[in-house]
Amino acid sequence: MLRIAVVGSGPSGVYTAQALIQQNRVPGVRVQVLDRLPCPYGLVRYGVAPDHEKIKSLQNNLRAVLEDERISFLGHLEAGTPGLGPERLLELYHAVVYCVGAATDRRLGIPGEDLPGSHSATDFVSWYSAHPDTPAGDFADGALTARDAVVIGVGNVAVDVARILARAADELRPTDVPETALGALAHSRVREVHVVGRRGPSQARFTTKELRELGALPSADATVDPAELALDPAYGSPGTAAALPAVHRRNLEVLRGWTENTARPGAEGGRERRIRLRFFLRPVELLARDGRVGAVRFERTAPDGDGGVRGTGRYEDIPAQLVLRAVGYRGEPLPGLPFDARGGTVPHAAGRVLRDGIPSPGEYVAGWIKRGPSGVIGTNRPCAKETVESLLEDAPRLAERRVADDPEAVLRAAGHRPVVWPGWLAIEAAESALGASLGRGSVKIPDWDGLLAAADGSADGGTGG
Repeated sequence: MLRIAVVGSGPSGVYTAQALIQQNRVPGVRVQVLDRLPCPYGLVRYGVAPDHEKIKSLQNNLRAVLEDERISFLGHLEAGTPGLGPERLLELYHAVVYCVGAATDRRLGIPGEDLPGSHSATDFVSWYSAHPDTPAGDFADGALTARDAVVIGVGNVAVDVARILARAADELRPTDVPETALGALAHSRVREVHVVGRRGPSQARFTTKELRELGALPSADATVDPAELALDPAYGSPGTAAALPAVHRRNLEVLRGWTENTARPGAEGGRERRIRLRFFLRPVELLARDGRVGAVRFERTAPDGDGGVRGTGRYEDIPAQLVLRAVGYRGEPLPGLPFDARGGTVPHAAGRVLRDGIPSPGEYVAGWIKRGPSGVIGTNRPCAKETVESLLEDAPRLAERRVADDPEAVLRAAGHRPVVWPGWLAIEAAESALGASLGRGSVKIPDWDGLLAAADGSADGGTGG
């Protein structure tokens, strides 16, 4: 029997586990999916916006995989910590596939970035998604008293956080947003949300579906400056626009329709809030006011003729008491594994971990830690299959290694208290009960103590304590 650990229960980890049990070349494969959190599904649970129910429903597909009898879930186990390092895991399993994602955000690297009121979009998403690592007061304690918010970046994460800032609390009440976040959003004073990119709209990374959602919000008007659209070489040039990918052509059409939405928030004929998409502006400094961020200074950019932009030496200050940077994710090193700091990935060859340029027997990677934070959820499937193909080619040699007959029992004997599948189901039941008590649907438990207490309440001991 080949025993394999998959570290990470997000889409890349689950797709890896699925590929391992669906293959028919190596019989008797058993997979244990380890996760640092007591809850599975990774960014599908803690990264997908709460008002995107269709995408969040992907959890049902991931659940079907994790409930297979050849797979077991062990949450509340953090690989890389004492007793769970790569060397130890290889003593317990024939192979280990690391699918640990890209957990940190990229920084702007400009003066004032650490002023109070300046945050990463990642932290904001974690807060309204009830990630247990996020301090409860991060955004509930004053951040949303801002009137003007600036979101730096023009990808789907930037659009998500702008949309959540612009929604009325009643629009979010049917979702699983935690009660503390819902209360803070209900009292939010944010009225202007600026979503700003350094390049033009034809190069923005958001999808058309996400963009259209901004224009359909009941409580906010979406606007764009026609002068900034006109700076884009593809705008108004049918030949140039025709050469663009279809998604970018559609984006330009959507933005073109927003140029007339100029009513001020709260003005007659206007909605309560306004989202302003801005282009060709590069952040150069966050300006302080009364010890907090008060504005963002941008340099106006212009197309350089080669697909990039150049600075013009002209500047604009946009008022902002809340700044969220959404300029990408970055992988973090996992203790004991090699790491390419420049790319934020683990060196590999077709998923095989490379140590000093040589494949390390039994160690593999898949997902963002393998290829970098790129692609959509579905991109993880072929990525996982490539890694599994490499592992299956190595299987005869891997099977020769002597490993633990029962890795879970060994881990428990060492003092670990993993949350197993019944414990996760108990968390789900507790969240449903919490929502019912509040007159809502299921509501997420936002803290470690609450999650682990719920897991311990399962009929057969969710953590086995």
